[in-house]
Amino acid sequence: MHCHFTQRRRNSMSKGFVIAATHSGAGKSLISMALLRCFKRQNLQMAAAKTGPDYIDPAFHAKAIGGICYNYDLWAMNDASLNMVQTHLAKADMAIIEGVLGLFDGPIEGIGSTADVAAKLNLPVILVVDAGAMGQSVAALIHGFATYRKDVTIAAVIFNNIGTPRHEKMLRAAIEPLNIIVIGCLPRHKNMLLPSRHLGLVQADEMQDFETFINGAADYIEQHLDLGLLASKAGTLSANGKKAEFKLKPLGQKIAIAKDAAFTFIYPHIVTQWRQMGAEVSYFSPLNNELPNSDVDAVFLPGGYPELFAAELASKAELRIRLKQLAQNDKIIYGECGGYMAMGKALIDKQGVRHQMFDLLDLVTSFEQPKRQLGYRKLQHDSQLPWARNLFGHEFHYTHALEANGEPLFKAWDAQNVSHGNMGLQNGTIMGSYAHIIDVKGS
Repeated sequence: MHCHFTQRRRNSMSKGFVIAATHSGAGKSLISMALLRCFKRQNLQMAAAKTGPDYIDPAFHAKAIGGICYNYDLWAMNDASLNMVQTHLAKADMAIIEGVLGLFDGPIEGIGSTADVAAKLNLPVILVVDAGAMGQSVAALIHGFATYRKDVTIAAVIFNNIGTPRHEKMLRAAIEPLNIIVIGCLPRHKNMLLPSRHLGLVQADEMQDFETFINGAADYIEQHLDLGLLASKAGTLSANGKKAEFKLKPLGQKIAIAKDAAFTFIYPHIVTQWRQMGAEVSYFSPLNNELPNSDVDAVFLPGGYPELFAAELASKAELRIRLKQLAQNDKIIYGECGGYMAMGKALIDKQGVRHQMFDLLDLVTSFEQPKRQLGYRKLQHDSQLPWARNLFGHEFHYTHALEANGEPLFKAWDAQNVSHGNMGLQNGTIMGSYAHIIDVKGS
């Protein structure tokens, strides 16, 4: 259903809403990115954010709007970072913030859930409900979600995975007494699924036919949802004018960041902040035989999927030499998760084949027997990283270290303050761990 909310609202307040769900897997990511493309096609300046530490959804949202999608993480980010993201969102005509997990699920109660984000930004929630196996009971479910917290407003629902027109009619009738609007009902559609990978969805840059896919998804959404009604339910989003100093200092004045299919997981807010603090950030692709410039002060090897490109990375002798030369000149070489794995002596792939890595740390990692490690991490360090002592980050990987010899980089705890012992390795200015750093909090 096409909406008539097509005029750019110049010099007026930004509008926005939060897309949440009753649980993971209800379809909120795909609905969010399709809605972003729908409104962009109506000549609206769109902005997007993703609740929590995920890398993959924001990359899709960024491609859907042809812009940037920041993470908005109440648990891991400090006020300066949150203010920066809020101000970015408020510059758009319309902002869509995608939630994480179920609406009220977070790392600790009161900090980090989608509901907490909606309350902090004072934005209404559009609740996605997978009603594929539900009838009248859906009313009790939605009533519970709508009344659970007084500071969170569920403005409307989207029913997903509908079987038949009769099923849709039953669902609409069931929630009519609740006075909660139904934006629309999405029938089951096998072509609306994205292929997956062991850390989640495939990545946006890997989809050769992304434009065809996203436009098809947007067409589908327009056909079944009342976008005019949805736009009318958006709340007002104002910029946060509080000035606060960014705390996660640049790794150096000139920073080279590895970026290609093997090294993809870079938080956009970090690069934005480093540049605003005066750092010069450049990118290089190890897979395309590119090298960091010899005059850089630091090299950042971010997370990604080196286990899928182990043979290619093993052949990059020039890069191995360049990184060792930089390290010998006391330049910072810092790696996270996949980047940390690449800094080791070797990586063993899923088939048990051993591949030489960059040989910067006494580390051997393996993907032969995958075991998931997942969760927020509080980290403390005493190292040559130019960061404050207390860091907040996230860990998500299936590989593990077979050998890790040397001085640990971090002491780690989870969100519940349970110790996870030592994490990572450091050898002078060569440092890395499985943690993805999100921000500095505390002193």
